[in-house]
Amino acid sequence: MPGSLSLDPATLPGPIRDEVLAPDPLAIDTAAAELKDGLNRCPACGSSDIRPKLGTDLLVCQYCRAEWPGVRVEEAFGFGQGIGELRGTVVASGAQDIAADAASLMSFKCAGCGAEVTINTQSTMTARCHWCRHVFGVNEQVANGAVPDAVLPFHIDKQDAVARIRQFVDKRRLFALKAFKQQFTPENVVGVYLPYMIVDGNVSASVSGMGEVKLRQYTRGTEKNKQTYYDADVYQVRRQIEFTVDDLPLESSAARGNLDSRVNTNNIINAILPFDIKNAVRWNASYLAGFSSEKRDRDIAQLRPRLEDQLLSIARAQVAPSVRRYGRGVRWESERLDVHGTRWVSMYLPVWLYSYHQPGRGGGMLHYIAVNGRTGETMGSVPVQQWKLLLAALTAGSAIEAAVLFFLAGVS
Repeated sequence: MPGSLSLDPATLPGPIRDEVLAPDPLAIDTAAAELKDGLNRCPACGSSDIRPKLGTDLLVCQYCRAEWPGVRVEEAFGFGQGIGELRGTVVASGAQDIAADAASLMSFKCAGCGAEVTINTQSTMTARCHWCRHVFGVNEQVANGAVPDAVLPFHIDKQDAVARIRQFVDKRRLFALKAFKQQFTPENVVGVYLPYMIVDGNVSASVSGMGEVKLRQYTRGTEKNKQTYYDADVYQVRRQIEFTVDDLPLESSAARGNLDSRVNTNNIINAILPFDIKNAVRWNASYLAGFSSEKRDRDIAQLRPRLEDQLLSIARAQVAPSVRRYGRGVRWESERLDVHGTRWVSMYLPVWLYSYHQPGRGGGMLHYIAVNGRTGETMGSVPVQQWKLLLAALTAGSAIEAAVLFFLAGVS
């Protein structure tokens, strides 16, 4: 092929030849073999009608009421261990690349009556056999992004989420858009499992720049020509650090990872972090009964730039205490990141979401109020009446504040 280079591995040095000829590393298989036929059976009576027990990590049989816990992936697969020794890229089976030809429709042969049951993974992960009422769940890790390695079950129920959203809006009702207040129906909140990649990393970083220590501060000039000057000693500053990250969450949905504040308030979802990821259990579609979910549509390669940005932010924060003596601050001019090893696990995290579309220019703005499905942490965006903000600024503040708010209102 044009542009290709033929290479005879036999001509390479031994260590390089061995690496080139070595098979690709296999992913850590997190799938439950007993669930691959789509049936999650009660260990006590064999029924397939299984649902989550809200407020716990238990599953409960709807027939005999037997209860049993899920398997924590942290303990089952050792995901919390050996982070400092990570080399290369370690991938759990549910985090493997999405196949371009992977189908959303999956068919199962019912073990009870032999009928064929089809599930559209774009909209649901469970279905009933229309003949014998067996319940099927998509537990096989097909490469369409619908089946992760793990799930963190909901602990906050809908009634609690509704109360938290109502309280959040009530505190901001004075400035809220009239149409929003008229249409506000917190009961329309939806429990949704959002797709994340959970990353462990073994990292080193180096930063260099200029730090300043202020010697004195003085003013020159009069009235409108007055200017403030600083005398400072300038130093070249270098820092190097090695660190590990454990359970760093990255949005693995392109739509949810779009943080364009002109069209949506997706950043709200990041404000309800963290989740108690250590308590996540091995994937079982029965945990999704009664909830919706979004499929993962981004692969590891697409998420690496976001990961590296976050790792550099962590590195800067790690070295910050060591440069406090530079009272005028440090301007980092060069940064280098070396990611020695990473481990990627695909996971569904629980969020209660309330959304409101505010009409406007360019398609308007999509506002979210989100509740962490484990901790109850609540954050959101409420559309406001700009004139009320301006009036409040004029009443309680200054004309300058009002002018700033007027400008912001004009560009929003």
